[in-house]
Amino acid sequence: MNYDLKEIFGLFTPEGTFLTGEPYGSGHIHDTFLVKTSEGDKDDYILQRLNNKIFKNIPELQQNIERVTVHLNHKLSNIPGSDTKRECLTLISAKDGKSWIVDKDGNYWRMYIFISNHRSYNIVDSTDKAFEGGKAIGRFQAMLADMPGGPLHETIPMFHNIENRLAILNQKITENPAGRVADLTHEIKEYLGRGEEMKTILKLGRAGKIPSRITHNDTKFNNILLDENDKALCVIDLDTVMPGYVHYDFGDAIRTVTNTAAEDEKDLSKVEMNIDLFESYARGYLSEAGKTLNETEIEYLAFAPKLITYTIGVRFLTDFIDGDNYFKIHHPMHNLQRTRAQLKLVMSMEMQYENMKKIIKKLV
Repeated sequence: MNYDLKEIFGLFTPEGTFLTGEPYGSGHIHDTFLVKTSEGDKDDYILQRLNNKIFKNIPELQQNIERVTVHLNHKLSNIPGSDTKRECLTLISAKDGKSWIVDKDGNYWRMYIFISNHRSYNIVDSTDKAFEGGKAIGRFQAMLADMPGGPLHETIPMFHNIENRLAILNQKITENPAGRVADLTHEIKEYLGRGEEMKTILKLGRAGKIPSRITHNDTKFNNILLDENDKALCVIDLDTVMPGYVHYDFGDAIRTVTNTAAEDEKDLSKVEMNIDLFESYARGYLSEAGKTLNETEIEYLAFAPKLITYTIGVRFLTDFIDGDNYFKIHHPMHNLQRTRAQLKLVMSMEMQYENMKKIIKKLV
């Protein structure tokens, strides 16, 4: 669809004059555009049409991002040498004072300052990059640990809640809407057999042994921007920042940083967890967040990657049984392929679990 980006840009309060607007990035949720301004000494901007089918309450979503970015900006401004425009996202207000607008067709839009001269990676090919990624997420969590005000809104309720995910899986197994269950005996047995263990983090939270904190909840590596020297710069994609346990962020990062193959790898012999990347990421993470975590949180960091890898596997399996209604697929077996790859990664983590625990102990 063609949008009048110049007109939409004019509903916000940027510095500089609209020059060009082009599609930007590879995100699947929102429509994202890079707006360049005419003046050489003014910022360029990221303009996004927000997907209000996935995020049902845009005002609450934006309120979360406003609170988080204002707090991060305040924290960074007190650190000598920090560049707040590059080290955290900056929302641009609309002319009515809100951080979003609704266009004449009912589309929701927001605008950020564009962070220039950054690097982002889908694949982590060195321990140095893993370390910097860990530092970025650890610093993000640590800086938000004392954010004032009440809890953030849940932008996607029960997003990482494994009890809820397993309840949905069991329901779909019973309903068998796509007639696929008979061929999935092995996968269903492997996933359901691990179900009770995977409720550990929720049980610790209910027992008051680990606190609910502000977490990012989508810490794949390409949501971390590095600078020109591949040093940690900024954490982006704040749509899922909401209450959670630190294990969700640590676990999802390890799932994506350390996998030696693609998330949907067909040849399962290629799927392993790289323990060196695990150690480097954990070292970077704990160097920033370690001082804000309690003993139980640290003790269960090694468990977290198993939980989140398992959780996404449960979601892929559920979607395959349901007839592929949620995740985009490129062929009929795509969700099953993803299901098996995540299970293989869980098994690799299980084999290295004692070593993972020793690494965490050594780092604190």
